[in-house]
This record gives sequence, C-alpha cells and structure tokens, in this order.
Amino acid sequence: MRQYVVDAFSDKVFGGNPAAVCVMDEWLSDEIMMKITMENNLSETAFAVKEGSDYKLRWFTPGGEINLCGHATLATAYIITKFIEPEATEVRFQTLSGLLTVIKKGELFEMDFPAYELKKVEVTEAMVEAIGVRPLEAYMGRDLLCILGSEEEVRNLNPNQEKINALDGLLLQVTAQGREFDCVSRSFAPKCNVPEDPVCGSGHCHIIPFWANRLGKDELIAYQASSRGGTLYCEYQGERVKLSGNAALYSTADINL
Repeated sequence: MRQYVVDAFSDKVFGGNPAAVCVMDEWLSDEIMMKITMENNLSETAFAVKEGSDYKLRWFTPGGEINLCGHATLATAYIITKFIEPEATEVRFQTLSGLLTVIKKGELFEMDFPAYELKKVEVTEAMVEAIGVRPLEAYMGRDLLCILGSEEEVRNLNPNQEKINALDGLLLQVTAQGREFDCVSRSFAPKCNVPEDPVCGSGHCHIIPFWANRLGKDELIAYQASSRGGTLYCEYQGERVKLSGNAALYSTADINL
C-alpha cells in the first residue's frame, strides 16, 4: 500500500505539520489503521477511500481516532490532486464532522470547516500550573482555548504535559495577538499522545472565531509558533471557517501488509 508524508501549512519540507496519507481502494480494519498510525508516530495519519463522487476520510492520532483534523485533510487533498485525480480542483470528504470541501487555488488549498462555538470559562489555578503563565481569558469548545497577553508568552511556553492532560478539553490551544500576523498560537495534545501539534487546523476553528470577533475582521493571517512553524490564511464566516495553506511532499513509501 502506498503511503505519502506531506508537510502541511508549509511551502517547503521540514516546515508546517507532517501528516501521513493513505488513499486506498478499500478499508483496512481499525486495528491495522491504528497500528500504522502508531508506527508512523506523527500527529495524524489520514486514511481515505473513494465512495461515489466523494472520499470518506478518517483521521487517527497515536492516541486514537479523532473527529476533525485540518492539516491531514489538507495533506490528503494535496495527494489526491497531485497523484490520483490531477485534473481535480475540488475534493469533497465525508467525515465524522460532516462534509468537508477542499478547493485548490493555485498553490494554496482552501478548506471549509465548521467553527466551534466558544463558551467562556473561569481561568483556574490548574490552567496556570499547566501552562506556566496566567491566561487573560479562557474558552471551551472541543478544545480549551487560553488567551495570553503577548506573542512572547506564546513562543516561550514550556507547559507541563501531565497537568495539561488533566485539564478539560481534547487539546489545549494558546494564542495571543501577533506582531507580524493577526494572531499566533501553539497547540498541545497529550490526550492524543501528541505533546505539541506543530500546526493545528482544527485548533484554528477555535482560534479564528475568537480573533475575528475580538479584532473586528473576518480575514486573518495566523501563525502557529511551534519549532516547525506554519502559516494559515483564514476567513471567518460565522458557523464556518475557511483555512488555506500550502503543502510540500516529504516522502513516498510502500507499506508491506
């Protein structure tokens, strides 16, 4: 079986967020897909099978299957339009989060994702101890979103993974207003056995709604300030968020099953 590794949200390898992609003729068992994911040991491995005119897409982390992943969706669309259907400019995915559409626009891939509804929650001492600084505000969607006071705080964080694991929410997203970008962020996912997700698309389904409302603008450029780094071109549309980014092919391999 052919497997690709794509660096998503980057125009060159060794940047952005690497995702493994397997586009298959038929489904493997969940057990085998989980074993492949653990063998890869990346934030996500994406598995896709064409069903009718759409693709069914599933995402696995080393900690199990999840219901939404941005960078692996972008990576899968990149592989389909590069190797499988090179004439395609739009790919439709049926997922646990409903229909997700990716449109190829030049070198960018634009994803149409659901926006998470954010509920303001109290900043707790547990958050402070986990993050290492006191958030200005905190919100809950699928993930816990913590607003910090400066870009420097985001970039310099060295959080406690064990204490993050005890917080509510699937992932921890931390963000602040940026200097060169509208916002900067980092994403931590110890519950998925991923200490830090280098560039988190689904995290920006929390981050962009917050900053769009706070800054009073619908089009934002976001930067994920992990060691790899990644840029997302975003448009807030109320119940939906459009996320665009580049992709670069790192490797192609055959899995022997």
